[in-house]
Amino acid sequence: MEIPYFSDALITTVVCPSCGFRSVDVMILGENDPARYTLAVTSPKDMEGRVVRSTTGTIEIPELGILVEPGPICEGFITNVEGVLVRIEDVIDRVITWSEGEELDRAHELKARIEEMRSGTVPFVLIVQDKDGNSAIIHPNAEKSAFIEYEDRIE
Repeated sequence: MEIPYFSDALITTVVCPSCGFRSVDVMILGENDPARYTLAVTSPKDMEGRVVRSTTGTIEIPELGILVEPGPICEGFITNVEGVLVRIEDVIDRVITWSEGEELDRAHELKARIEEMRSGTVPFVLIVQDKDGNSAIIHPNAEKSAFIEYEDRIE
């Protein structure tokens, strides 16, 4: 797959017909340095920014207190900014089905904030970084900078 302003990408999907296990990965062809991309989303048009996340990419939305780190069954994907919010919303919907008390209240609060963000009228920052350089935000206003280990960040 060719992605504008980015090198060629290879998308692989593996599905086991017996157990249904599925794995998807996005690999950027070519060598890349570790990188961090930041996009200040301030308008509905910013929602159209392309987001490429490989299995080694991390996604952060500080305004929500959300950090999505890669894990053993992490899947790569290509979507837009709104698609990232929809993916996070899907996880919150699953949490709502089994949580209660303060956890349930927090999940509903997060879901309401995400719905506001999806309208494009509530500003937020989307950060995508990848130690292998295989993830990115492709948007004219996205800023590329040096990769920062999360353990090294100053809160």
